[in-house]
Amino acid sequence: MGLRFKFNLVLLVFFFVGLAVTAYVSRGLLQKNAREEVERNGGLMMEAALAIRGYTINQIRPQLELQLMRVFLPQSVPAYAATETLNELRKKHPDYFYKEATLNPTNPRNRAADWEADLVQEFRNRADLKELIGERDTPTGRALYIARPIQISNPACLTCHSTPDAAPATMIKLYGPANGFGWKLNEVVGAQVVSVPMSLPLRSAQNAFYAFMGSLVAVFALLFVALNVMLNWLIVKPIARMSHVADQVSIGNFEIPEFPERGKDEIALLGRAFNRMRRSLQKAMQMIEG
Repeated sequence: MGLRFKFNLVLLVFFFVGLAVTAYVSRGLLQKNAREEVERNGGLMMEAALAIRGYTINQIRPQLELQLMRVFLPQSVPAYAATETLNELRKKHPDYFYKEATLNPTNPRNRAADWEADLVQEFRNRADLKELIGERDTPTGRALYIARPIQISNPACLTCHSTPDAAPATMIKLYGPANGFGWKLNEVVGAQVVSVPMSLPLRSAQNAFYAFMGSLVAVFALLFVALNVMLNWLIVKPIARMSHVADQVSIGNFEIPEFPERGKDEIALLGRAFNRMRRSLQKAMQMIEG
């Protein structure tokens, strides 16, 4: 087993161990960063919905009070305004999703699906819970959801949702008396749910991982070649020449040129020591023969 083989074997072992550790750590970090990016996008979408709700309550609804006495306008309802606005976003980004999922909604489109109803029930069972974040499979791929409880904290909401008799006649005319009633103060009736696709950030993280690992392998390959060239030039060839000279001297051939003594490194020092030993041996042989 030659020196070069041993050197390359040790180098490859360390490389593959280092590559495995680097792959494990970098993949975890990239996946974590991708998930954090998705969470930021979901949080931004949730805050946008809350901003739309606040704008509707504070600036739109007061301007429509007289008109609301004659006809019920869904556009004046904060949940409707937020849903409609974010549905416009979905026309260009259909994988993004926002819904004010309610167990007993006035508007049928807000009725909670089974998985959304589970979220609402979780909020109802845990009064201290203010947000749920998780992942679920969708027809378009893996998605991250953020959910926050819809709690009746304003008594004014009960005007429309306590009993059909107390609700505005214009609202009853539009939606009917069957749904959206029986709500109570401080009761959790639903959940704001934002769903953000994870496929693109995860794909970007995967591509970044492959690019990073490919670059690492390419750098190692260049380093591997460079080290082998240096090893061959600085160590293997000088030692091979020294071995050849030693073989010739061992059989009494002192005509062969001495080993070059250029440089001040360890190989040069070894060459000088070898040449001194050769000259001493040659003199000793001459004295014996004389």
